[in-house]
Amino acid sequence: MKSSVLTRYRVMAYVTAVMLMILCVCMVFKYGFDTGEGLTLVVSQLHGVLFIIYLIFAFDLGSKAKWPVGKLLWVLISGTIPTAAFFVERKVAREVEPLITDRTAQPVGA
Repeated sequence: MKSSVLTRYRVMAYVTAVMLMILCVCMVFKYGFDTGEGLTLVVSQLHGVLFIIYLIFAFDLGSKAKWPVGKLLWVLISGTIPTAAFFVERKVAREVEPLITDRTAQPVGA
């Protein structure tokens, strides 16, 4: 597996997790303080698009790492739980790191 597959997943996991936390804050302001309805709409739509990209990259990583269905579902669902993606991403990165095959040894200078 190429390292770019893991890198894409890691970037989208962080971006999705941050956007979900921002969306949660916006929802508190929208429903708790009756303000920020327009911003909440924009953030929710942006998070939705980014979450779909996260799902694609996570599924790609899971299929290349040959994860069982249960593990793949847990990684996919972790993008819907605030802050869970941060913890799941670290665990996934540790597990997938040994599977990366495109690391080439640097030639020794003569």
